[in-house]
Amino acid sequence: MAIKNFEELIERVKGGQKRTVALVEAHDEHALEAVIQAADIVNAILVGDRKKISDALSALGQDPAKYEIVEVPEGMHPSVCAANLIHEGRADFLMKGKLMTGDLLKGVLSPEANLRAGSLMSHINMIEIPNYHKLLCVTDGGMVTYPDLEKKIGVVENAVRFFHQLGYEKPNVAALCAIESVNPKMQDTVDAAKLKEMSLSGELPSCYVEGPISYDLAMVPELSEVKGYSSPAVGDFDILFVPEIVVGNVLGKCLIYTCGGRMAGIVQGCKVPIVLTSRGSSAEEKYYSLALGAGCA
Repeated sequence: MAIKNFEELIERVKGGQKRTVALVEAHDEHALEAVIQAADIVNAILVGDRKKISDALSALGQDPAKYEIVEVPEGMHPSVCAANLIHEGRADFLMKGKLMTGDLLKGVLSPEANLRAGSLMSHINMIEIPNYHKLLCVTDGGMVTYPDLEKKIGVVENAVRFFHQLGYEKPNVAALCAIESVNPKMQDTVDAAKLKEMSLSGELPSCYVEGPISYDLAMVPELSEVKGYSSPAVGDFDILFVPEIVVGNVLGKCLIYTCGGRMAGIVQGCKVPIVLTSRGSSAEEKYYSLALGAGCA
């Protein structure tokens, strides 16, 4: 069953087993605010410099003694320290705190962290749009650059697996392109048609991929009728798969900053989900992202 909005997602998470997040470099105001707000849906272990974390908690009116804080040993990458909590069974997923994405991933991808799952890592951007009837995923707008067909398959597989973890049986995927017909001179359209073929043959199981399809036809059933485009998923897509990172980045930001959408972000492809939002993201966005992580951990 489709999830209509973030409130419904949170209620669904509350009905499951409570998960534990390891917040890396936890002295981040908005991340801590999100953790505090999410106390009823997740447990948290705060990883980093104990004094910085304690000071940040105190500034938010919290008693640091009530929180589990793990000091990073000297010389150890904070992400590796957090990964050890995963392997010890003390945490179920990770969240980025006050560090750059590149620094987080450097630790996550290191052999010491042992979090690689042998698959492509990609970013899941879940967006609640005022005039759309359910949560919508845009992928990938944050991780995979210049994907060939093999990488595109990996991005779709990650997104579909994520939706299965949320309880979806067969999510609809729109392989977005500039046009809705195959043009051999436009590789994105060729790849989109291949992805559709793979979903129909079962090579991409438990999903339906439509493509090539333009954004307007994917989202507005009336336009598909005008243009004579027939698809069972028009106006009912769960996942908007974009051909490359710039499209995903721009589309996601347009839906949020221009269309009034609310978003949450997570990375798939490791042994555990990684809640990954911008350092400038609001506490609300990080709260919704925590709910995503808990929902698929």
